[in-house]
Amino acid sequence: MTLILRILGVLALLMGLLWMGQGAGLIMWPASSFMLEQKIWILWGGGLALVGAGLLFLAQRRG
Repeated sequence: MTLILRILGVLALLMGLLWMGQGAGLIMWPASSFMLEQKIWILWGGGLALVGAGLLFLAQRRG
């Protein structure tokens, strides 16, 4: 269970950071993405990154 929490936590954290970077216009990949320079994705990405960090925290406490 701890391994699953860690994998999901890392994936969620990285995806959230990607969304934040795209929303802020720092990561312009892929060029056809609808998220580029759309500020709302900074918020959604931040929320997902927090969920990922929470999963990693839970995994650390469990194992």
